[in-house]
Amino acid sequence: MNAEAPVSGVTPPNSPRSLADTGLSIIMMRDILLKTMFRTNQTFVSALSKVICLPPQLVQDLIDMIRTQKLVTAMGTMHATSGAEMGYELTDAGKARALDALSQSEYFGPLPVPLDQYRVQTEKQSVRDIRLNRDQLMSGMGHLVLPPDLIGNLGPAVTSGRSILLYGPPGNGKSSISNGIRAAIGDKVFVPRALEYSGQIIAVYDPIVHRSVDAEVDDPNSLRRSSTKFDSRYVHCERPSVITGGELTLGMLDLGYNPTARTYQAPLQLKATGGIFIIDDLGRQQESPQKIVNRWIVPLEEHRDILTLQSGEKFTVPFDTLVIFSTNFHPNQIFDGAALRRIFFKIKIDGPNQELFLKIFAMVARRKKIPLDEGALMHLMKVKYPTIQNVYANYHPVFLIDQMIAICDFEEIPYQMSPELIDRAWGNMFVRQEEITH
Repeated sequence: MNAEAPVSGVTPPNSPRSLADTGLSIIMMRDILLKTMFRTNQTFVSALSKVICLPPQLVQDLIDMIRTQKLVTAMGTMHATSGAEMGYELTDAGKARALDALSQSEYFGPLPVPLDQYRVQTEKQSVRDIRLNRDQLMSGMGHLVLPPDLIGNLGPAVTSGRSILLYGPPGNGKSSISNGIRAAIGDKVFVPRALEYSGQIIAVYDPIVHRSVDAEVDDPNSLRRSSTKFDSRYVHCERPSVITGGELTLGMLDLGYNPTARTYQAPLQLKATGGIFIIDDLGRQQESPQKIVNRWIVPLEEHRDILTLQSGEKFTVPFDTLVIFSTNFHPNQIFDGAALRRIFFKIKIDGPNQELFLKIFAMVARRKKIPLDEGALMHLMKVKYPTIQNVYANYHPVFLIDQMIAICDFEEIPYQMSPELIDRAWGNMFVRQEEITH
């Protein structure tokens, strides 16, 4: 693999050339088509092709089949906007079949991808195949100022595709570093709109989680077609990044079932396939950190997860996700030895030393257009920080400078620093310990 690029290009899923290539039963495809026509009132093959994500010729093959079953009938080409395209509408028998199918499942629209086909595509775009060098990882970290040894520890963790635990005092950029890892990866994958297993449909693509890549548009005057054709049951997306924090419960890692629609929603870790799953603020959830990590033992070690249908049937799905745990607690406080062994990389994120702190402070001040003042800096370093044993945190510069800017805006004075402004900003960064009389 080329060391200058994170990936050499993910192989796209081939567009099906026959109905058999979809891997789905004829009955399922027929019923989804009928439900889609019933719910959307689409009548033309070209429009239905876009809605159910199947090539027009294969939609036509389905239409021809259900015409012989007298479930649809041709409308002719008399509609003003139809051009030369034939329109189709449901017959009474077709509407009855659509209603019967909707009573079993409200799902309509894009045809799902069979789980076995998805496993093959997951292997083609595995997050474990990503290779990053130091420059690429640093680039993903953007404006963060990090010690060189930290990048040296993060790099092998990311390129291994194994689990990572980031720990250390709050306010030092663990969440920002996690997001920087996602930015450094920077390539694209193919996310299924929905999966099919044992006749059940599981919605996967989620516009809140997945950022789709705008498809290239072919130049009609070009002799060569430049855009990549792939199975449109997938969406071409940036590698997903799912972030959850104190709100995480173990139930969120199970299939979600809608009893009214009788459809399933993929859990968070399945939506994160091919990307990163960040569990932030570990130790703040209702569930203990030990229970949360225990839930990941099989997925982390065997690269597969076990999900359960409403019927109680269990099945496995690919687990191809870089899991990043982030906590403000020391690992020995929240895990036993067995759990720690299963987290492959454990990286401490400490606060900056004085030199790095001043570098960050100057960089933030420059970015926010507030001039540095030697007297204010001396006051900060010699008077204020000794009161907290000279413990620096990465969030301090942004906090202090934003406070001074807010004061300047209110007082209607030019942006500036002074010992007085430092004192006022410092007063909002920490709450003085005192008794409150009730």
